[in-house]
Order: sequence, then C-alpha cells, then structure tokens
Amino acid sequence: MKQNLTPMHRIGATFSVVVAIILLGYFAEHTLSCLLLSFVIAYLLDPFVVFLEGRKIGRMHGILILYALLAVFSYFCITIFFPLVTSGWNSLVLDLPLYYSEAEKLARELKGRIGLSRAEQEWSWLVDSIQSSVDKIVAHIGAGAYAAASSLVLNLFNLLLAPILVFFMLFYKQQTLDGIKRWLPLSQRGFMVAVGREINDNVGGYIRGQVIVSVIVAAISSLALVLLHINHPLFCGIFAGIASIIPFVGVLLATLPPLFFAYAEYQSGMLLLQVMTAFAVIYFIEGYVIKPLVFKKSMDLNPLVTIVMVMLMGEMLGFWGILLGIPCAGAIKIFFTHLRRESESPAGEHP
Repeated sequence: MKQNLTPMHRIGATFSVVVAIILLGYFAEHTLSCLLLSFVIAYLLDPFVVFLEGRKIGRMHGILILYALLAVFSYFCITIFFPLVTSGWNSLVLDLPLYYSEAEKLARELKGRIGLSRAEQEWSWLVDSIQSSVDKIVAHIGAGAYAAASSLVLNLFNLLLAPILVFFMLFYKQQTLDGIKRWLPLSQRGFMVAVGREINDNVGGYIRGQVIVSVIVAAISSLALVLLHINHPLFCGIFAGIASIIPFVGVLLATLPPLFFAYAEYQSGMLLLQVMTAFAVIYFIEGYVIKPLVFKKSMDLNPLVTIVMVMLMGEMLGFWGILLGIPCAGAIKIFFTHLRRESESPAGEHP
C-alpha cells in the first residue's frame, strides 16, 4: 500500500537537495559553473524554439535555425562589440596607476584637512586605515593576476563546451522532463508537476526579464556617461547592468565607478551632481517603466529575505549565486506555498 509523503518528508528531501547542490558547488566549482551557464542560456533560448514549434517547425530544425541566428550575432559581437570592450578594458588597466595616485592624493588632502580638528589622532588613524586598505587592494589585484590567468583555460573550455551542452539541453528537454516525471512517486506526481510548472513560469520569466533589464540599463548608462564625457563609459555601463541584478543596493554600487572617474578627472562637484542625477533618472525609469513592462509577474518576496538570499548565494557560487539568488528564493516560496495549501486541504486531495 502506497503512503503519501508527509510535509516533513518533503522538507527533508528539499533540504537534502539544497545541501547536495552546495557541496557540488564547493567541490566542483568549474563544472557547476559550466552547467549553470549552459542551463541559463538554454532557459533563455527555449521560448524561441517553442515559438518555432508552434509554427509547425520541428524541434531539431528550430534549434538549427536558432544556432544560425546565434552565429550571425556572435560574428557581430566578435567584430564590433568585443573590440570595443577590449579597448576599453586595456585603457582602464593603463589608467589604473594614475587613478591610484589620484586616490592617494585625495587621501593625503583629506588627512591634512582633518588634521586641523581636535580629534586629530582618531581621524588620522581612520584615514591611514583607508589608505592602507587601498594599498592592500592593489596588492591583491597584482597577486590575483596569476590566479586569473590560471583559470583562463578553464573559462575558455567552458565557453567552448557551453554551446554543446545547450544544444543537448534544448534537444532532450521533453525527454528529460518525461524521465523526471517517471521517477516521481505516483501519489506525489500531481503535486510536484504543479509546483514545477509554477516555478518555471515565475522563475523563468524572472531570469529572462532580468537579462533584458540589465542589457537596457547597461546601454542607457553607457550612453548617459558618453554624453557627460566620463571616462570608461562602457565599463561603467556594463557594471551598472550587472549591479541592477542586486536588489535595493545595486543602484548605489552602480554609481561608485562613474563618480570616482568623474572626480578623478575633473574634480567638479557639479559633474558629480550630474552623474548622480543621471543614475537616479535611469533607475527611476528602470523601476517604474522598464520592469513593469518586462516582468509580467512579481514574486513578491520579503526585501530582507531577498538581500540575505542574494548574499548567501553570492558567497557560495559567486556571480551565478547573485543571479540565481532571487529565483531560488522565489522557487522556495512557491514550494512552501503549495505545501501549505496541500496540508490545509482534505486528505487525499492534490492540487
């Protein structure tokens, strides 16, 4: 006689899966990174293949059409976008010593001004600590160059392997889903399928929407900084797009690089005000125009839970943790919502 899993059993199973993922991320960082990259790309591209299937085009032919379009897009990126990014990065690396000298100069000026106060020793200690921290950061950047170079081979391997993994993820999508369903206990199949369908709708929509929002924010920010004649606008714009992933504090992080470059180059308070005004307008448009248009559904998460989840996931998985922190929190909320509904429903009934 089959027995239904109790809510505690489901919670225990969910906890076991989370622990297994954490251990996988700790012991197989590069493998998990490659799998997550491929999964997110496949997740973003699958709606296009589904759209073609709705137009009576077979899945294999739809994937081939998709890869042909991606080849054209890749050619555009390699010939136009990547040279711009590389040129901007090289310029930034060459300018780093100058910016470091400017930061030291600002620290000395701040120390001289504060030294006139009665709390000279306390404030001087604080400024010395800040300057020492800057020195340590520069030293860590130099020491980390070797580590970055050593991981370059693995990152290139991931980039080469990702298209192959994405192809198989797209092609075997339905077979994989059917296989997962067959492994689910018959008594719990309806519950798990309903949870999975809602998670797919909400989380999938969030990931695709966030990518669109980040690209738009990066483009608008870069254009605004070009108009303001701020150095390294493309770098600052890309950073702003990535920072938009982080809830609430992302806008503050996004303004730091352009403010630093603006002050280091011009020492103009008016220009700093213009930069802050530009980013305030950009993130107002993002929050009240772009996101309502892009995100059809809101996961309605507690702000504190959202920040803590992003911090924890970012600590464990780096960039992928930051990107997937909110979707994971949304998936957990959906799971426990369904669990609560089922526990409140009469025995034997499944949604």
